[in-house]
Amino acid sequence: MVLGRLFHYVVDAVLVSAVVAGVRRSSGFTPATDQISDDTLRAATDKYLGIGETIFNMIQASVVNSEYFKRDSRR
Repeated sequence: MVLGRLFHYVVDAVLVSAVVAGVRRSSGFTPATDQISDDTLRAATDKYLGIGETIFNMIQASVVNSEYFKRDSRR
């Protein structure tokens, strides 16, 4: 029960990080982690956001190679 809940929270956190990575890619806006004064917390936040970047890259690579998605001709 506890492990299932922990797994659920971890998956949710990774998905939020991936959404932040998508926002960064599409708009250019990113969280200002340089304003975090604690070095350890800043490093953990950067690592957390880096995980989202990795997940976003994996999803993007899967979509590009999928037959179920096509490039929008309006872009």
